Amino acid sequence: MSPCKNDGIVIPLLTLEAEIKRRLRRHLAQLGFTKGAKGLLQPPEASKECFRTLHLAQRNARLQREAEFVKTKWNLLKRHFADGEQVKPDAVAPRLELISAETWQSDLFRLASLTWSIPVSQGYGRRMRFLVWDDANGKLIGLIALGDPVFNLRVRDEWIGWNLKQREQRLVNVMDAYVLGAVPPYNMLLGAKLVASLIGTADVRDVFSARYGKTKGVISRKRKHAELCLVTTTSALGRSSIYNRLRLNGEDLFTSIGYTAGWGHFHIPDALFAKMREYLVHVHDAYAANHRFGDGPNWKLRTVRKVLAMIGLNPDLMRHGIAREVFVCPLARNAREVLSGTSAVGDFSALMPAKDIASRAVARWVAPRAGRRPEFRVWRRDELENMLRPTKVAGGQAELSLASAL
Repeated sequence: MSPCKNDGIVIPLLTLEAEIKRRLRRHLAQLGFTKGAKGLLQPPEASKECFRTLHLAQRNARLQREAEFVKTKWNLLKRHFADGEQVKPDAVAPRLELISAETWQSDLFRLASLTWSIPVSQGYGRRMRFLVWDDANGKLIGLIALGDPVFNLRVRDEWIGWNLKQREQRLVNVMDAYVLGAVPPYNMLLGAKLVASLIGTADVRDVFSARYGKTKGVISRKRKHAELCLVTTTSALGRSSIYNRLRLNGEDLFTSIGYTAGWGHFHIPDALFAKMREYLVHVHDAYAANHRFGDGPNWKLRTVRKVLAMIGLNPDLMRHGIAREVFVCPLARNAREVLSGTSAVGDFSALMPAKDIASRAVARWVAPRAGRRPEFRVWRRDELENMLRPTKVAGGQAELSLASAL
């Protein structure tokens, strides 16, 4: 048996396989997964609090990696977050700011996104990141990040009516909102709905046109004239309370088109994934380093599935069973027709400037909510610092046997 080095200790390949199996079983058991129908994983329950708990290990790992960044940046950037008493609900004046990498605004985006209870991805491919400011007080309301959509998303493709060739040709006209939400105290005032309403605006389309109107497909390598016709997004916690009933002027801004099938890799911790890559390096498998964009957005998912199969476990363990609600926000009135190829030109005549949509959103959600829930006023921005620290996990949790499921 060829040796494999791990932290300077020589261990045989079979021992590495056994370690991956043991750590995976232990981790899934600690999360509370059990064996469900057809031997698939089944989450403890279908509540939002349960989903947050399942992501806790992943979030803690992220915060541990970011600890030095938080320590360095918190005192410099905390002034951009509002105390509750600084927010005047009737006067909130939202503004979108497109940000660039290696700026203080980029640092602020990174810091604010770490307060999310579900860790956010870094996105891939084409990316547009926005800060949403309250010009009434100069404080941060929330975040938006749009990136390239996944290639395979059944409910989206069925809603559009795509076949494989049509998807390859026209996916360039779709983006995905992979970060979207409000920070305290604006999140207490339905600020997430306000932020979401800014997706389908002329400002977002104009930024896209300037950046990516003439772009080369990463997979196809062909020059394409891109028009942002559709933005997709997926609820992090099952059924969404943000996008459902998100209406202005009597029109739905987002439409629910179904649920994902519950595949993913959030339940594979980074340390264990590193072990899996170590295994692939040892057996000289190309997947150990095959993670450039263009190799596919689901590289990590496919990598883990491959390792599981190689060590004799069921690759379907990557189906965690948490179905997330999928929404679409058409920017073109005829988005489906353009994407399916039955219309050649997008109809963007109904798009409004972000400033106009924002003022309507404030009147629709923020001001009325403030009257019903005045406790936002006691919020202090220093409380955010606690949200930037790893959360202690309650001890004493019984370790269940998942051997039959694995």
